Amino acid sequence: MICYELPLNERIRMLLRLEDLFDKIDFFSARDTSFEHHAALVALFEILDVTSRSDLKSDLLQELDKQRAMLEGLQDNPDVSEKALIHILQDIRAAFRGLLDIPGRIGGYLRDDEWLMSVKQRMNIPGGACEFDLPAYHYWLNMTPEARRADFKNWIAPLAPIRSGINIVLNILRNSGTKFSYLAVNGVFQQAGSEHQAHLLRLHISDEISCIPEISANKFALNIRFVPWRSGHKAEVYEEDVPFELTFCSL
Repeated sequence: MICYELPLNERIRMLLRLEDLFDKIDFFSARDTSFEHHAALVALFEILDVTSRSDLKSDLLQELDKQRAMLEGLQDNPDVSEKALIHILQDIRAAFRGLLDIPGRIGGYLRDDEWLMSVKQRMNIPGGACEFDLPAYHYWLNMTPEARRADFKNWIAPLAPIRSGINIVLNILRNSGTKFSYLAVNGVFQQAGSEHQAHLLRLHISDEISCIPEISANKFALNIRFVPWRSGHKAEVYEEDVPFELTFCSL
């Protein structure tokens, strides 16, 4: 099965983007080649760009506090695992304290690093990080993989509370969903009304069906159109019926 996620507000869209970027840093920085470490640094700079235009810290603090209060209200519920509840509450409190301890803007210490910012500025130019443009960066890429990974550890460590908060919120969001099975007749599915309000839609479809979903949703209607995965025509629709699962997730 392939899962497609559609955030239905800007806040969740930003959290998903940051989750993806942190995962890329983990993947590429764990490798050894200079090309992979270059890709990890690109992802780090993208995190700075995504977080520069939002009050992410405040949003995460508010959401974590909201979830903490809701979960504490379940402590006497016999249908809820006490062990699991205690564990998630501990994680929320730890992430909350970590976020409070972050001084100033997210990533401010990275923006104060002149060497990093000189590299970031050149990377904004297509092909601008060549060795003749940035000899100091070329030198860094020729250091040992262990030395470069040590730098990544120092650059990423202060962002750990941000990542922890994002992971907690998205985990709660994804696990909150109610899953339904549907059939898109001739590749089209429509649902009117507001019975399934959500912050995130998760659509699962078999990887043996060679089409992709195009989803549009608001509080009045949900429209899903399946199109051939290599279609060059925007109006083209997958001509067969498509079974799929849809999960409506809300915080």
